[in-house]
Order: sequence, then structure tokens, then C-alpha cells
Amino acid sequence: MTRFLVVPQWQGSPAARAMLLAEGAETIAGDLPRAGRTAVEVPVEAGESLETGIRRFSALTRVRDAMSEELDASPEPAVIVGGDCSVAVAAIAHAAARHPGLAVVWFDAHGDLHSPQTSSSGAFAGMALRAVFEEGPWGSASVSADRVVLAGAREFDPAEADVLRSSALAHVPVDALAEPTTIADAVAASGADEVYVHIDLDVLDPAVLAGVSQAIPFGARGEDVAGAIRELRRRFPLVGSSISGFAPATPEAAVDDLGTILRIVGALA
Repeated sequence: MTRFLVVPQWQGSPAARAMLLAEGAETIAGDLPRAGRTAVEVPVEAGESLETGIRRFSALTRVRDAMSEELDASPEPAVIVGGDCSVAVAAIAHAAARHPGLAVVWFDAHGDLHSPQTSSSGAFAGMALRAVFEEGPWGSASVSADRVVLAGAREFDPAEADVLRSSALAHVPVDALAEPTTIADAVAASGADEVYVHIDLDVLDPAVLAGVSQAIPFGARGEDVAGAIRELRRRFPLVGSSISGFAPATPEAAVDDLGTILRIVGALA
């Protein structure tokens, strides 16, 4: 049975109604097998920055530590159900410690390549991917940039565009996702032996899925994302995954999006 770790963290988000992300994670969890899911407690309070330049840093580190305990409890990989996308950072670090040949595929509409120095919001979600491959207040890098594939991103701030140009990470644009082998080929080119997949649901086109905090037009089709994941799993061991970013405006609106979300979860699981 697939193991699901439900982490309704909202503190990493820059959105005005970030709490919707916690509700979105709980909504997805409600459609997952009860016996296979474990909930990670998220602090009620927002938390303090502790002079890191990252908003709510104290709450984020509490969630990170709780996630690590749950992940350590079993050798089996888990599907992390967030919350905001920064829940993936701790899960990737855990997977990389067990699998030195790890590559990361990060599906997202945004670059998530800020640092505390370049972020105007101080929200960790906007720094999450950079925290995977670059040392900072969050800790040491867990995966080198040349084993990171950013997929479907189409909105970058100038500072993020600079990082994309200067770093060794690969960028696969939305239109290339129609060919399911593109992502797997990029992972193969990195020399990786295993893969971790993160899905921020805003990678999808708003016409496909509306319930996200920051919808960006001209996104991916659900079947293209699911097809890329299936091809990855055919060619590489999937040693961890996460899905995040569901922020439905109402329970009724959530119903319209759940079919697409569960098909992607099914590809991961």
C-alpha cells in the first residue's frame, strides 16, 4: 500500500489566504486510503523569522523536524501531500540522504528560485527549489543543481531568471511536456540513478485546475504531467514524491478539481 504523509502546512506561502492550502491538503487526504495516510501536525501560529529573512521560519522548521521523524520511521518512500510547496524541501533532503544518485523533477508554474536576499515577500515557497541545491538558512544543499529539472515553469522574477541562466539546472518548458520522454531524458542526461518528483498544482493550466493561489495561464495539461511521471517511473526508481498547492475557494469548487488531482496522485503512487 502506498504511504501518504499529509502535511497541511501554509506558513511557506506568500498568498493572502494561505490557510486555503491547509484546507486543500486535507481535502485531498479525504480521498486517500485511510489506512495508508499519516498526518503531520502543523503549528497553529504563524511563527517568527528568527532573523533569517524567511517569514514564519520557526513554524517551518517545526514542520520540517516532524516530517523527518515520520520519514525516518519507515524505509518505504512516501507521497507527501502539502500544503505549500516548501514541504518538498525536507522530503527531498531525506530522500537524498538515502539515495546519493538522486535527481529532482520539480513541476511548478514559478521558478521558486529566490533567496532571502532577493525575495520581496520573504515567503519560503518562493525559495523552495533554490534551497534544494544551494546552502542557506534552511541548511545545506541536498542535491546538486545539475541533477535538478524544473518543468513547466513560465513565470520568473528577474532575480530568478538570473539564477536559471547561471546555474546548471535544466528547464523543460510547458510545450515540451507533450512528449512524455522529455523529462525522463533530462534526468538520464544528469547521470542520476533515482528520482524524486514534486508537483505544485499551479503547473497546470487554469482551465484544467482552478483551485490554486496564483494561477498562471498557458500551463500544462493534466494528462501530459501524468504521462511524464509514468515514463519517469518506467525508467527510474521513484524514491519519493510530493504534491502541493491546492487552494480551493469553496468545497464545491474543490470537487471540480479533485478528479485531475487524483489522477496525478495515481501516477505518483
